[in-house]
Amino acid sequence: MGQCGINSSKTVLVFLNLIFWAAAGILCYIGAYVFITYDDYDHFFEDVYTLIPAIIIIAVGTLLFIIGLIGCCATIRESSCGLATFAAILLLVFVTECVVVVLGYIYRAKVEDQVNHSIQKVYNQYNGTNFDAPSRAIDYVQRQLHCCGIHNYSDWRNTRWFKESKNNSVPVSCCQPSISNCTGTLTRPADLYQEGCEALVVKKLKEIMMYVIWAALTFASIQMLGMLCACVVLCRRSHDPAYELLVTTNNYA
Repeated sequence: MGQCGINSSKTVLVFLNLIFWAAAGILCYIGAYVFITYDDYDHFFEDVYTLIPAIIIIAVGTLLFIIGLIGCCATIRESSCGLATFAAILLLVFVTECVVVVLGYIYRAKVEDQVNHSIQKVYNQYNGTNFDAPSRAIDYVQRQLHCCGIHNYSDWRNTRWFKESKNNSVPVSCCQPSISNCTGTLTRPADLYQEGCEALVVKKLKEIMMYVIWAALTFASIQMLGMLCACVVLCRRSHDPAYELLVTTNNYA
């Protein structure tokens, strides 16, 4: 009966190691996605420490490749030392992912204040050229999020670019794609996106942080199961003389 329990735990362990390898790729992808998205929105969010959870996620993903290798070798070779190392590393990664969850919630709560603080400054730096980074960032956000201005398109009236251009229009990135020959003129407000960008940027950045949080929670749960199975195999091996004899016989064979 004990042998069946050990074999079941070993089977689960091997299966979990395969999941760890898949999880490693997923975590690295999520971390890279956060970096790429942050690059698109970095003008609206100046706190670079927001990237800490993404950095940790990528590091954990890389470590999971090593964990999977150690776990497979330890399970197949019936190594007590290897299984103990496997369980210890899983515990370390589990604690790290709990830290990621906490940091994710902390930085997620700071998103709105950061965007509110910086978005007005970015809009005032707009000059309408592709060579200017703030201008590219604003045009990108307005096209991607289907928004115009900070709260709505009328906010453009207060910008330096609007006052200097004196053509009573907003950037063409405010134009709805379904409207042909849209020039951004305020005399035809129905051609423009009606929603402001501030709320949508905040929503987008919070969604990104939630991806990190949910990924960390999901794989922390899987790692907890891995630690449990490793501990079961180790405990039963140490308390089951028949299993120890079987392992010794197999090794000599």
